[in-house]
Amino acid sequence: MALAIDPLFFYALSIGRGGSPCLYMDGGLAAIVTILRTCVDAVHLFHLWLQFRLAYVSRESLVVGCGKLVWDARAIASHYVRSLKGFWFDAFVILPVPQAVFWLVVPKLIREEQIKLIMTIMLLIFLFQFLPKVYHSICLMRRMQKVTGYLFGTIWWGFGLNLIAYFIASHVAGGCWYVLAIQRVASCLRQRCERSEQCKLSLSCSEEVCYEFLFPAEAGGNTCGNSTKVVGKPLCLDVHGTFNYGIYRWALPVVSSNSVVVKILYPIFWGLMTLSTFGNDLEPTSHWLEVIFSICLVLAGLLLFTLLIGNIQVFLHAVMAKKRKMQLRCRDMEWWMKRRQLPSRLRQRVRHFERQKWTTLGGEDEIELIKDLPEGLRRDIKRYLCLDLIKKVPLFHNLDDLILDNICDRVKPIVFSKDEKMIREGDPVQRMIFIVRGRIKRSQSLSKGLVATSIIEPGGFMGDELLSWCLRRPFIDRLPASSATFVCVESIEAFGLDANHLKYITDHFRYKFANERLKRTARYYSSNWRTWAAVNIQLSWRRYIMRTRGPIISVSENGNSSDRRLLQYAAMFMSIRPHDHLE
Repeated sequence: MALAIDPLFFYALSIGRGGSPCLYMDGGLAAIVTILRTCVDAVHLFHLWLQFRLAYVSRESLVVGCGKLVWDARAIASHYVRSLKGFWFDAFVILPVPQAVFWLVVPKLIREEQIKLIMTIMLLIFLFQFLPKVYHSICLMRRMQKVTGYLFGTIWWGFGLNLIAYFIASHVAGGCWYVLAIQRVASCLRQRCERSEQCKLSLSCSEEVCYEFLFPAEAGGNTCGNSTKVVGKPLCLDVHGTFNYGIYRWALPVVSSNSVVVKILYPIFWGLMTLSTFGNDLEPTSHWLEVIFSICLVLAGLLLFTLLIGNIQVFLHAVMAKKRKMQLRCRDMEWWMKRRQLPSRLRQRVRHFERQKWTTLGGEDEIELIKDLPEGLRRDIKRYLCLDLIKKVPLFHNLDDLILDNICDRVKPIVFSKDEKMIREGDPVQRMIFIVRGRIKRSQSLSKGLVATSIIEPGGFMGDELLSWCLRRPFIDRLPASSATFVCVESIEAFGLDANHLKYITDHFRYKFANERLKRTARYYSSNWRTWAAVNIQLSWRRYIMRTRGPIISVSENGNSSDRRLLQYAAMFMSIRPHDHLE
């Protein structure tokens, strides 16, 4: 904010306003800018006072560890005052030098018609305090980055910071261009007056400090003109005149404009256009100051444009990094499938799975991101991410918080695409899978080619053979075989608990898994027990019908065949009744 306010002091000077070839200071605009600068300095003064209360890290303590904070008030004040970039530098950048110069020195020099001296003092004072203020802002941002690890929370703020720097540089360039243009107009007036023998030129207006901005002439305020008539005056303020203004040619309508908005915005536009084009449109004269100013503009434009393009590239890379990562993975996958000559059906399944995994997980492996964090922090993060979803599983409703924390710390997200075969009947069960979203079709082969099917809804689980395997005594290292085939009816989002992790939990919390209520819950939601129970219920119902209504209802041969098959199924399931080893 302070960097944007200081160049506004330049626009308080004006020449040729109201048709009079004289210089004056716009007191209204100068007063507003002075108030703004004072308010900003007051905020910075509060920051300076705050530094006397902020603890600092002792350098001697940085030899081992991350350092020790010094809280003693006298030590803090002494350290801040003795620091070269501390108190004295902070106090220097808020010295009211521009305010004092504009209200005490400039009006006196205007009366003495020292135009060149005025412009020199203004530029020197501006650079004398503006450049240290730029350096102070950079040091403050580096200090913030050192403490917090970053300047802003998002990459958008970094991109906006570079645009603000470009705008402030354009603002400064436009202000210097405006002041130097006034000096060239004054030089033109003096040269034309020297050519005339009867010229009595007075470059000082009748009121060196004019408040016409606050009190317009129509309201009865003071006028800022001069009664002196100069023959060469219109030519010096004419864009198409004979005097060669060089790069200040288009500043003539601005320095004599009655609009404060035009006087501020047009120099900013000129500075932005010049810096962005590296000064291609500049046509300076042979005047040494004009040439140096043009060189500075070209170099500043190259520097700022290079920094801006570099930061835009970093910004776009950060924004497009994930998309680029996905594109590279898809390209590598396509190259591999083409090299291995996979059939089109398998290729389509691979593409579908990659798209679904990217949509669900956002291209990030959460386990890899947090695996190096401290154990307590990692556990709290996974509890926050997984606890609500884990509690949706009915099997975990009545478990202790300690057990749930251990489960959350060990589960990992799993994604399956539609129509994907999760596990086949007879394959070893690697993990228990708890369904969060989607449905799974369970198919179990019976005798004579018949298949029993069921649907597992969200909240259900599969792989309950592992629970029996973990609780079996004596323990067998061989993983249990799956009793059914599981196929995704929809896209599946789930949590997986590996066999070794489940064994760890059941071994350490065996007292809870031997609970009668948990046993009933596990059996109720187990697809194996449900299939076994469904066959037995159906058999019992058929027996009841045959016993109560058998003499009345005639049974066909097909009916007898169906009953015989049902009896066979029941006998088979009774012989392979699921064992959960929870008794």
